[in-house]
Amino acid sequence: MNSFGLTIAVPRGALFAPTLDAIDRLGIDSAEVRANDRKLLFADVGIVTMRPSDVPTYVEAGAADIGITGKDVLMEQSERNVFELLDLGYGRCTMVVASVEGDPDPGAEALRRLGVVRVATKYPRTATSWFERTGRQAEIVEVKGSVELAPLTGLVEAIVDLTATGTTLRENHLVIREEIAVATARLIANPVAHKLKAEAIDRVVERLRG
Repeated sequence: MNSFGLTIAVPRGALFAPTLDAIDRLGIDSAEVRANDRKLLFADVGIVTMRPSDVPTYVEAGAADIGITGKDVLMEQSERNVFELLDLGYGRCTMVVASVEGDPDPGAEALRRLGVVRVATKYPRTATSWFERTGRQAEIVEVKGSVELAPLTGLVEAIVDLTATGTTLRENHLVIREEIAVATARLIANPVAHKLKAEAIDRVVERLRG
């Protein structure tokens, strides 16, 4: 276990390397974690690694005291009972509405015609909430793979997706029509751990903030 006495959920994928850099700043040695692609649990240093979308599940259940995941995950899983403690600033992406270049803006058309816009996304709750808040009806089509394919094949008129640079959208002749939210890495905590291990968690927050 680490010197804080905390179990930390660390996201694999794009946030993995910068999160381990943050872990190093806490004085926790992440060398073993970096060296093992397949191992998931590192009990010696109190780290468990997983998909970013699973971090809130483990933290809410108390299987991890604290964790790091993207704001996009927290938006999509807003029902999770976790405390969001700190915006860590890295892993910056933007949640956007995009559609095929040269076509009319389907979101604007839906508003003008009071019609329903078909939208593909990996973030059905976020997409539904956005279109409801902006006074439009959307038929949400949840997809697991490459969202960019959906409007190109005529499955949908638009997509809601996360983009860092916009390169993938441009390569697939899609343009951003609306920006929903900026997503960065966030530190979250289990509510019970936040009370019982308050001193340790406060030390983590102060170190990461510094």
